[in-house]
Amino acid sequence: MAEKKLQGKKVAVLAADMVEQVELVEPRRALEDAGAQTELISIHPGEIQGFNHFDPADKHKVDRTVEEVQASDYDALFVPGGVGNPDQLRGDENAVSFVRDFFEAGKPVAVICHGPWILVEADVVRGRKLTSWPTLQTDIRNAGGNWVDKEVVVDQGLVTSRKPDDIPAFNDKMIEEFCEGEHAKQREKTRAAR
Repeated sequence: MAEKKLQGKKVAVLAADMVEQVELVEPRRALEDAGAQTELISIHPGEIQGFNHFDPADKHKVDRTVEEVQASDYDALFVPGGVGNPDQLRGDENAVSFVRDFFEAGKPVAVICHGPWILVEADVVRGRKLTSWPTLQTDIRNAGGNWVDKEVVVDQGLVTSRKPDDIPAFNDKMIEEFCEGEHAKQREKTRAAR
């Protein structure tokens, strides 16, 4: 039986249609296997459509919409990738505020692949070291972030990875950071960047 390191922790999983299936399912399963309670939060109620790159995959039930939740309801935030998913999220002011609130509260956040687009929109990458799918590096640098090409990067409670191949390392670091809980330096970096 897996060690329940995240027992008693509640994690928001923020995603929309065109989420990369494997980047949603595998990390969410790892969180739940570690004892966390997860809720799928989206910009619309009902279901979201997962994708395997450009091909439709499974539909996933939305637990709550961003209008119904606050960062204070959760211990941590996980944002999967997929090209369309974060693009839709960054266009929704409630989703952007929801993400920013996690950073302002110093709560741990894990984001993979194209997911950092919403971090750029929330203006929380300035002065941070992170990685992503390679095509986002210019966006991240233009927003003041320090983009690096590594399997997984941890910066004061922020965990980022590049692609599905990185999921095992991403899951390990995500669980480790979510275990640690709030990071005062995450809060400080967010405030200093404003």
